[in-house]
Amino acid sequence: MPEEPEATTTLPEPPAPAPPTGYARVFAAPEFRAVFAAHLLSMLGVVVSEIALSVLVYDLTGSPLLSALTFALGFLPYLVGGTLLAGVADRYPARRVLVVCDLVCAGCVALMVAPGAPIAALLALRCVLAVVSPVFSGTRMATLADILGDGDLFVLGRSLLRIVAQSALLVGYGLGGLLLTAVSPRHALLVTIGTFLSSAALLRFGTRRRPARARDTGALVADSLKGARQVLADRRVRVLLLLFWVPPMFSVAPEALAAPYADDLGVGSTGLGLLMCALPVGTIAGELYAGARLRPATRERVALPLVCLTLLPYLGYALQPGLAVSLLLLLISGAGSAYTLGLDQWLVRDVPEELRGRAMTLLTAGLMTVQGVGMALAGAAAEVVGVTAAVAGAGALGTLCCVVLAVQTWRTERRDGADRDMTAG
Repeated sequence: MPEEPEATTTLPEPPAPAPPTGYARVFAAPEFRAVFAAHLLSMLGVVVSEIALSVLVYDLTGSPLLSALTFALGFLPYLVGGTLLAGVADRYPARRVLVVCDLVCAGCVALMVAPGAPIAALLALRCVLAVVSPVFSGTRMATLADILGDGDLFVLGRSLLRIVAQSALLVGYGLGGLLLTAVSPRHALLVTIGTFLSSAALLRFGTRRRPARARDTGALVADSLKGARQVLADRRVRVLLLLFWVPPMFSVAPEALAAPYADDLGVGSTGLGLLMCALPVGTIAGELYAGARLRPATRERVALPLVCLTLLPYLGYALQPGLAVSLLLLLISGAGSAYTLGLDQWLVRDVPEELRGRAMTLLTAGLMTVQGVGMALAGAAAEVVGVTAAVAGAGALGTLCCVVLAVQTWRTERRDGADRDMTAG
């Protein structure tokens, strides 16, 4: 009898791998990986340089004022670079701007390392770093939109860079302090030179060359100021920028007053370190959750409620809580800053592409400036009403300002939506 053919079984095809979700999608872009690595290196270098330079100035002068001034100079010149040089971000190819900024920063730090550099020169070079920084940051943010598009991937990419910045503060201060136990401040500054040069190499060879977004239209300063006026002329964009700036101006109060508050609580240096870390830890946790678990539409929907609630925990300081409750209040407040993911989407959507670099530079400059102002105001308020009342007052006044801005943002969104409907009709 003829043999029956053996039955053949068709094995089911393995299921296609699920598409990456959350932040994993962003790392699928090779250019973003280069930008991310460069940002990580430069942030660590900046934090280490701030610590090393302040210690160096103190060693040379014995002056706490001049040592503190090296930190303050990291905030004040941002406004100059962010307004007078903002046009650089759009007038020149982004990759060239980023690489040149890194090289300028490396050169400045190299001059700081030179033996015999006078104090005035050290402070002046610190100012140059702060002037260049908003141009670099604004150009990088605008470049993210070129790499990732202006949708959800851009929002997640921006969020990751913010998380790196917060993490660098936590890790960098510890790393800087540990490094200074082994080497001198000048030798520690050599680390920063290496990080800036490494960042420049990653950006030069890891990202594509793209043309400038705008034409060269005359003198840089005049063009930068004109661009700033164009950005701020749009009511919607103006309100969004204020919504980025105002909450951080009040949220820095506990950080600015952490040392006297820790002294009032009697918790020593360990408690001070915990108070300094709580807000950044909450911020990182909030952004990670919102970026990984919430859909883009949900992030936009919760942005305004969150911005109205993020400073409310500061009111708990009025009850003069102990260390544990204070840390919990700071963690909750930091988590509320996840509202920024929704704001990022609105800003990149509403700013014209040819002004995107200037708008991002202006955003960075304003953000750093208002934080410096907020720290100064918190200190002045604490001198009059005490630390806990100053923090609680920052929470109350900040919440009021946030509610007003949230209402204005909602109104501009409705107006723009109505305008789009009329245009479509």
